[in-house]
Amino acid sequence: MPAAEPDPAAARVAVVGAGPIGAGWAIAFARAGLAVALHDVDRDRLAAGRELVEARLADLREHGLLAEGPAAVAARVEPVADLGDALAGAGHVQECAPERLELKRELFARLDALAPGAVLASSSSAITASAFAADLAGRGRCLVAHPANPPFLLPVVEVVPAPFTEAAAVERTVALLRAAGMRPVRLRRELEGFAFNRLQGALLREAYRLVAADVLDVDEVDALVRDGLGRRWALTGPFENADLNVEGGIVAHAERMGAAYARMGAEHGERGEWDAELVARVAAQRRALLPRERRGERIEWRDRALMELDRLLEGL
Repeated sequence: MPAAEPDPAAARVAVVGAGPIGAGWAIAFARAGLAVALHDVDRDRLAAGRELVEARLADLREHGLLAEGPAAVAARVEPVADLGDALAGAGHVQECAPERLELKRELFARLDALAPGAVLASSSSAITASAFAADLAGRGRCLVAHPANPPFLLPVVEVVPAPFTEAAAVERTVALLRAAGMRPVRLRRELEGFAFNRLQGALLREAYRLVAADVLDVDEVDALVRDGLGRRWALTGPFENADLNVEGGIVAHAERMGAAYARMGAEHGERGEWDAELVARVAAQRRALLPRERRGERIEWRDRALMELDRLLEGL
């Protein structure tokens, strides 16, 4: 993943929590040339986090995904047992503690006191910054930067500001993530679960329903996603996929499938009708991204990419 030059204002990053997510963040930042202080209150977990960083860097190099030697990148990651020492000089703090509200409240109070000039970002999967940072003096520097797991392989990060988060903190976070070769997606407002887990949860809820109704077993559900939906979505995502799959694009797809999807949702009390105004809004955004005259070209690209993906997967 190509990375831009690191922001001098965040040339040192502190990652608080050395579990798999914290270690993954450390790899992503160090690979971009940033100095990383990796902290955990548990010294055994801190040592294990450092070992995980070294092991995954070796894997990245083996697969041609690391421009430098693993040792050179690992040297940028410093395990630090004392929280104050880890935060010293950090322009960005990435919190990776367990998903417990009281723990995050207590930890962010300490981060606010010990790192007054840093952006304080949580890797929270569902808890909003409003829930754990609203009462802090430095709440304007607090937000959520929720990564996909593992962060060094899946580049998307949800950037979720609270109503009180300062615009400058959001901009600094987005710039840092882009410099680290990541793909920040900025949510316009807070909501529980953000967007990543809402999309993921919708599929998982239906997967459980299919197993509960004895329509499919677990492996069959996984096969449908792994060998079908997942392969397509890896290249296009749900809106682009719908746009390319039906002649006439998004509008034609909604006309063909919208009522059926609404009936499926209604079976479980869900309301998800796609009214004409919403469909037109989605279609307009798709046309801005892909003019109609380039649809055939994009379909050819998708099919060739699927062929390449099939070739790679055959070797696994």
